[in-house]
Amino acid sequence: MAYDVVEVSRHIINYSDEKGYGIDNLKLQKLLYFVQADFLISENRPCFNEDIEAWNFGPVVPEAYHAFKHFGSSNIPKIKSYIKYEGNNVWSPRHVIFTDDTISQKDKNRIDSVVDTFSKYSSTYLVWVTHNQSPWKDAYIQGRNIVIPQESIKEYFKNE
Repeated sequence: MAYDVVEVSRHIINYSDEKGYGIDNLKLQKLLYFVQADFLISENRPCFNEDIEAWNFGPVVPEAYHAFKHFGSSNIPKIKSYIKYEGNNVWSPRHVIFTDDTISQKDKNRIDSVVDTFSKYSSTYLVWVTHNQSPWKDAYIQGRNIVIPQESIKEYFKNE
């Protein structure tokens, strides 16, 4: 079962906050990329179904990027609640308390392990790392946000 990438992002943000790692949107995007790679290799399934695209600063999941872009380059604070819109109705949002109960404990442990591994690196270093990996390099075209195929990610990390 694949999860919604924004739910995965909320978990990563709160786990990072709990551990004192600090996480900005740029680092979040790279962590999502590495989490997806780990699931594709270890579980033979994606963690989330949303596409990862090759942007100027490396792999990005647009849905997650847009959900947290208002924090700019600052650390994203712990997610206690969020606003949810029903369909296209922007006039009646609901305030939802975040309970982090969507992701199974087994999958949270796998996600946390990836976060633990990469949290010690800066956002800019993770950009450099991903810029030197074939999934991003093969998909990247300046000025265009091209999808990085899951199969490309899986093949690359299977050999790493």
